[in-house]
Parts: sequence; C-alpha cells; structure tokens
Amino acid sequence: MPVNPKYRALTKDELAGLEKEFVDYLIVNGITADDWVKIKEEEKEKAEDIIVLFSDVVFEGVMRKVKFLEFREKSDLKAFQCLEEKIILVGMMSENPEVNFTEKKYLKTAAQEPPKGVKVYSTEKRYAKTRELELFEMIQAGCSISDGQIFKALAMAMNK
Repeated sequence: MPVNPKYRALTKDELAGLEKEFVDYLIVNGITADDWVKIKEEEKEKAEDIIVLFSDVVFEGVMRKVKFLEFREKSDLKAFQCLEEKIILVGMMSENPEVNFTEKKYLKTAAQEPPKGVKVYSTEKRYAKTRELELFEMIQAGCSISDGQIFKALAMAMNK
C-alpha cells in the first residue's frame, strides 16, 4: 500500500537538485547505492514510497524555517509573519486602477506612504492545522517565502 505524502512528492527536477541529500537519506536508512538500483528496478512502489518519505523530510525542514510569506496581486498584497502558534497578516488592498502591488518599486513607496484609495489592514489567527502544513498549503495556493521586509514596512506604516 503506497505511502501518502504529508506534503507532496518532489518532482524529478527538484529531486535532481537534492541528489546529495537524497543519497545521504538513503545511507541513513541503510540503503546502499546497489540496493537503490535494485529497488528502483524491482520494487517501483517501494522506490516511490522512499521518495515520498524523503520529500516529506525536505518539505518539513523548509517549512520549519519559514518566518514570512507574501501573496501579491495587482490590487492586493498580503504579508504574513509566521510565528510558532499563530500567523499575523498585514495587507494592503486598493480599488485604484493605477495601483500595482506586483511592482517592487511601487511596493516600497506604497508601504511608506499608502496612496489614496489604499486600505491597510491587519489580523491574526492561530493555525487550524500544524504550522508547517498550513504554510505549505499557503505556498501551494500562491504565497511565496519572503525576507519579511514588506511585512515590517506595512506593520510600521500601520503604527504611524
């Protein structure tokens, strides 16, 4: 019976980029290079299960390190601070057709001095699932991992 991934299986390209880490994972789990070749040829389902388990280890490690996420659309920007127990959202929304939150140069000036017609808002919530799974789902839905600069700028703009 196949293993269900907690996150998702890495693609072939993603796996190729993590070849050294995958080899280390196999070694830690007592699988030699010869064993791996044999498993891939003779036990395809077991090979897929091993890749799924490795994928979960990789994604879990990445998600644990995430501190900030962003979601940008032309008229909507959401910046998230991902704490241990809760997530904080600071966002900007605009009905002004000239506003474009996807442009980096615009973001800097808008965060410092929001233009007319731009609403800055904030909220927070506790995670409904595990922190890592919720962040992964947000990334799958279009969020990207960020350095937190936009979140901090928006938070400061709200406190003016």
